[in-house]
Amino acid sequence: MIQPGDNAPDFTLLTTADVGGEPNDFGMTEVNLASHKGSSNVVLLFFPAAYAPPCTDEMCSVSGSMDSYAALDAKVYAISPDNPFAQQAWSEAKGIKVPILSDYQRKTIEAYGMVLPDLIGLGPGTIRSAVVIDKQGVVRLVSDTETPLDMPDFDAVSDCLKSL
Repeated sequence: MIQPGDNAPDFTLLTTADVGGEPNDFGMTEVNLASHKGSSNVVLLFFPAAYAPPCTDEMCSVSGSMDSYAALDAKVYAISPDNPFAQQAWSEAKGIKVPILSDYQRKTIEAYGMVLPDLIGLGPGTIRSAVVIDKQGVVRLVSDTETPLDMPDFDAVSDCLKSL
């Protein structure tokens, strides 16, 4: 698992959310971590699965705080292994405002060390966690959880961003 002080692994993932940029023929836009270097801090929220009640609670709660993150000069993205169309349907149904990035092949989840060996008997899943990355691309905070039911420490995320 990545640790504070590590350089954040770069990634390019797809989203159906409106994040600027030119959507492809399927309505998906690429989000690249490197494009934020020098311009904004980034908060990555890894979560196990769209439509799961704890994930819905987390994303709806964070959606209500997007202005607070923007005021701290941070872009927030959620990452799950769901396909982007399922993520879009879930976001629209639940009013989720956090752009959700599809890591369908789990390469970013693996690069960040966020693999949960077994998600409630379904096989490998994703650890629920929050990662704060500064404008230089350095990991400043990793708030991972003991179980998929637990939430990251969002007070620590906010405090970290305030210190940057």
